[in-house]
Amino acid sequence: MSSQINPSSRDTASNQEHVRTPQNENKLAGSVILFVICFALFLGAIYSLSFLSLGNPWPMAVCLVLFALAFWLPQTIFGRSDSAGEH
Repeated sequence: MSSQINPSSRDTASNQEHVRTPQNENKLAGSVILFVICFALFLGAIYSLSFLSLGNPWPMAVCLVLFALAFWLPQTIFGRSDSAGEH
């Protein structure tokens, strides 16, 4: 995949604006922080299963909520799911 910007990817109204490419879309620190948060949610979901028993269904409910948050947050709140089709 080429990192060059072709004329069709620029905004015709203003050539002075910042053009978003995959190389400058986000900062490394933001990506690392987002990864740590989502991975902690995922590990918390797995850890909650250690308390699961037939008499106590709440660890499974906690697992499902944390697991859903681990995937929902980056895709909706942080807006990382909509960048694949831009380039």
